[in-house]
Amino acid sequence: MNEEKKFFTRMGDGSIVYMTEAEIRADILAGSMDAADRGKIPPLTEEEMIHIYDIVTMPGGVVGVNPRDTIVTSNDSGSDKISTKCGIPTERSVNAMIHERVLGADSVDIGLEDYNYKTVKGVAKREAAVLKNALNKTTIPLFYGAMPNLGFYTKPDGPVDNWAVLLPEGKIKEALAAQEEAVEHAVRDIVYVAEQMYDIGADGFQLDTSGAAGDADFLAALKATEIIKERFPDLGVEIGMAGEFVLGMHGKLKYNDVRLAGLYPHQQVKLVEQAGASIFGAVVNTNCNMTFPWNIARVCTFVKACSEVATIPVHANAGMGVCAIPMCENSPADIVSRVDKCLIEICKIDGL
Repeated sequence: MNEEKKFFTRMGDGSIVYMTEAEIRADILAGSMDAADRGKIPPLTEEEMIHIYDIVTMPGGVVGVNPRDTIVTSNDSGSDKISTKCGIPTERSVNAMIHERVLGADSVDIGLEDYNYKTVKGVAKREAAVLKNALNKTTIPLFYGAMPNLGFYTKPDGPVDNWAVLLPEGKIKEALAAQEEAVEHAVRDIVYVAEQMYDIGADGFQLDTSGAAGDADFLAALKATEIIKERFPDLGVEIGMAGEFVLGMHGKLKYNDVRLAGLYPHQQVKLVEQAGASIFGAVVNTNCNMTFPWNIARVCTFVKACSEVATIPVHANAGMGVCAIPMCENSPADIVSRVDKCLIEICKIDGL
């Protein structure tokens, strides 16, 4: 008796797995239904699930899209990756030139190795000089980027009490107040750095991994963006999220009367628009214990809903551990290219 054909794919941690047609189709349906249930959004259509199946099982180590469907890319800490990931000692302007002239990147983010605005504030003038040097050597748009990273504002290194310590002690009011105070510190630092970068001609400004410390972290990104766009209206701002779901570490914070805790990408993007951002970096977390078909169907369900309501470009965050890219240091090209193809053809994203 002939054994049923199995297809090469991967788990969310990058490990190889072989699946039958029935198993793949079942996981695609389950992944889409999981996202639909959590986000209260429509699941993928039967046609879209068939399309995902075709991409998952498509022959070849790398797949692509029709040339007319190609899209632009943005990134975070992109100009530093050749040094940090590849171990090649090149300074950031050279990294930017390599991205432009060798790798064909559409834009590059110049960021400090310690990628958070609290750290950058202390060396903002020097960082502006680094960016200016890179701008003088390249043609592609250069962003300056870092994370709001609200946790950096807690004691002993920061000025406010640590809410992660206060909450287990039952000091609820104190924990809420500490987060609110941290937001104000972060907003001031982010706007200060943006001013330095604007003065030397930055093409854009990146707020990466917004919401990493919960709803207060997301609020800091939104409030900072609002001020930046008011002061420097021609400076583009990209807000990239930390996760698909805004954690309610505070729980009561609102932006324009909308509660931040619990928002999914299709809801996050509307507030990002209101703040004045130019690009929204949608995130859906990869589940390491589930298969790629399950993860990518779930991703497409969330990101499709986000793209449909967005009035600004949506750049899906397709990196390690997000948007169905496996949670492993070196992302496998077979999965990365399939993720990109699904996001472009099914979700109609504007960039990656």
